[in-house]
Amino acid sequence: MNSSFIHGSWKLITIWGIPIRVHFSWLIVFGLITWSLSTYYFPRETPELPSSSYWTKGAIGAFLLLVSVTFHELAHSFVSLKYKIRILGITLFIFGGVAQMKGEPPTPKAEFKIAIAGPLSSFILSGVFLLFYAAVASPGTKALFWWLARINLVLGVFNLVPGFPMDGGRVLRSIIWGRTKDYFYATRKASSVGRKIALFFIIFGLFSFFTGFPGGLWLTFIGWFLYTVAQASYQQANLQENLSGLKVRDVMVKNMVILNSSLTVYDAVNDYFLRYGYGGFPVFADGKFLGIITLKEIKNIPREDWTKVKVSNVLIPHQVDWEVSPEDDVMKALELMITKDKGRIAVTEDNNVIGLITRNGIARYLQILGK
Repeated sequence: MNSSFIHGSWKLITIWGIPIRVHFSWLIVFGLITWSLSTYYFPRETPELPSSSYWTKGAIGAFLLLVSVTFHELAHSFVSLKYKIRILGITLFIFGGVAQMKGEPPTPKAEFKIAIAGPLSSFILSGVFLLFYAAVASPGTKALFWWLARINLVLGVFNLVPGFPMDGGRVLRSIIWGRTKDYFYATRKASSVGRKIALFFIIFGLFSFFTGFPGGLWLTFIGWFLYTVAQASYQQANLQENLSGLKVRDVMVKNMVILNSSLTVYDAVNDYFLRYGYGGFPVFADGKFLGIITLKEIKNIPREDWTKVKVSNVLIPHQVDWEVSPEDDVMKALELMITKDKGRIAVTEDNNVIGLITRNGIARYLQILGK
């Protein structure tokens, strides 16, 4: 699960320095759960209560489920922080929640503890809500806590299914990793198991739906989502293994074609973009690196203004956190480009720009090696 979940989400609160966001898709879940509890569950469990009470308790139940999922992800994050793994944020979306970790667990033991923390937290919440259920007397409140106890139990058990990248899949990876001492093999193996389980969800969900169980369609959607993420994790593991040990200096562009900031966009297009076929160029002024101009910026300028607008007016100003050292791992550079949504970043040494590293350059390197 990646940074794409941040788009279309709203920040609610920050805990331990971790921003908690809600993706717009969670509103669908909130509405469906509120409707389901209000029209089916509470009327069946407490038929003596007024209709308005059902909707109030339905909304409270949906909100407390959101809190429960947040608690689940915070449990992962708490253990991750113990291992000095930075958490970029927690995003709640239609299929649950995801804690975005910057980096991977350092050892199989760390992986196991981080993964198991989520299900354990759900089991603890289930027990807490069960105690509340036993302590209160109001029928409506008892029904609410009984539902929350069961849904957290289901959440914990479901996340233990060994389908990577679910918690159970990460537990499986930690076990395989510990036995083989090969992180990449463990990731591929766990991802492969995850895809098989996802396919089972899809097939079983469709079968259930066509035999009269509407909830089967939801299981199919979950299976499709898990298959997509497991496949992406498999490809990511292959990419990491292929790039393992590779340094930026091995794939960077050393002989840069640079643009002067005083050039017009018209000259930049005709003398550089069309001539060299690159998607972007570094821009300098009096030997100082200013930033990069790409086709994306040029496309935003009306063609009739190309002779009037200077490159310096439309370039993307350089920032220090958009650069890497020639001794950095290529994987670090690639992750930085993906995180910052950049096709190319500067390679610096002793505060001087000595080259560029690009996504296309990395892909071309792997293609040449046949990987």
